[in-house]
Amino acid sequence: MDADLLALIWFCILGGLLAGYAVLDGFDLGVGMLHLLLARDDTERRLTLNSIGPLWDGNEVWLVTFGGAMLAAFPQAYATIFSGFYSAFMALLFALIFRAVSIEFRGKMKDRGWRTVWDLGFSLGSFLASLLFGVAVGNVLAGVPVEAAGEYRGAFLEQINAYPLLVGALTVALFAMHGTIFLYLRTEGELQQRIQRWMWHTFGVFLVFYIFTTMYTLVNIPHATANLERFPLLWVIPVVNVLAVANIPRAIYLGRPGYAFVSSICTIAAMVSLLGIALFPNVLTSSLDPSYSLSIYNAASSGKTLGIMLVIALIGMPAVLVYTATVYWTFRGKVRLDEHSY
Repeated sequence: MDADLLALIWFCILGGLLAGYAVLDGFDLGVGMLHLLLARDDTERRLTLNSIGPLWDGNEVWLVTFGGAMLAAFPQAYATIFSGFYSAFMALLFALIFRAVSIEFRGKMKDRGWRTVWDLGFSLGSFLASLLFGVAVGNVLAGVPVEAAGEYRGAFLEQINAYPLLVGALTVALFAMHGTIFLYLRTEGELQQRIQRWMWHTFGVFLVFYIFTTMYTLVNIPHATANLERFPLLWVIPVVNVLAVANIPRAIYLGRPGYAFVSSICTIAAMVSLLGIALFPNVLTSSLDPSYSLSIYNAASSGKTLGIMLVIALIGMPAVLVYTATVYWTFRGKVRLDEHSY
C-alpha cells in the first residue's frame, strides 16, 4: 500500500482514537467537575462516583493508545508536541493522576474531612484536565512556533492566550454537559431531578461558548475552513454538528435523555472531526512559516512501519471494542450502592 495512503489512514485512526477518548472520558470528567455541585451528602457523592467507577480507567486507555499510536505513526510530530508542551503535559498528567488517586482513596476512610479532601481532588483534577485538553487543542488550531528543523520555539506562558483559553472553556462546558446527561441516565429520585435542572444550565453555558468560539475561529483562524472550501462534501460534518447541538435541548424537553446523550456523543465526534479537517494535512501547523509545518507526510514513519501497525490495529481494535461494549453492557442501568461500592 502507498506510504502516503497509509499516513492518511493513520491520521484518520488517530482522529477516531481521540474522538473515542473525548466521548468516553468526557462524561466522567464532566461528572467529576460537577461532583461537589450536584451531590449534597455523602450518599449522593458515592452515587456519582459509582456511576463512573467501573468505567473511568478503561476510558483513559483510549488516551494512552492515542499517544502510543502517534509516537509510532508520526514520531517527529510527537517529539515536537511533547517537547513544546512539556509543562502543560506534566500539569495534565498531575491532574489525571490526582483525580484517579482521589477516586480510589476517598472510600478508604469514613472520616468526613478525609473524604472532603479527596472530593475536592476529584473535582479539581477533572476540571484542570478538561481545561488543559481544550487549551492544547486551541494552540494546535491556532498554530505554534515550529522552526524548519521541527523544533518548538516558544514559552509556556505563550500557550496561555485568549483563543486557547476560549477553547479550554468550551471543552469544560462540553464535558460538563455530557457528564450531566450521562449522570441523569444513571441516577434516580431527588438527585436525578436536580441533575435535570443542571442539564439545562450546562447546555446553556456550552451553547454560549460554542457560538463565541465558532465566531472567533471563523474570523481569526482562516485556515480552519480551507479544507471545507476544497472539499465541499465535508460540509456534512458541520451540518451534523449543528443539528446534534440543536437536538440536545429538544431531547431533554421531550424527556428522552438517551436521545440527548446520543446527540451529545455526535456533537463531540463532529467537533473532533472538524479539528482534523482544520488541521489536514498537518499534524502540527507552524505559526512562523507554513512550510515548517509537520504534516502527515513529512512527519510520518516509513511505509513499512505504518503497514505493520495497520495490521496490528486491525487485529487488536475489534477486541478492544468488544471489551469496551461488554463492560458498558455489564454495568448498564441505575447506580446501586453495596459493600463493594466506592
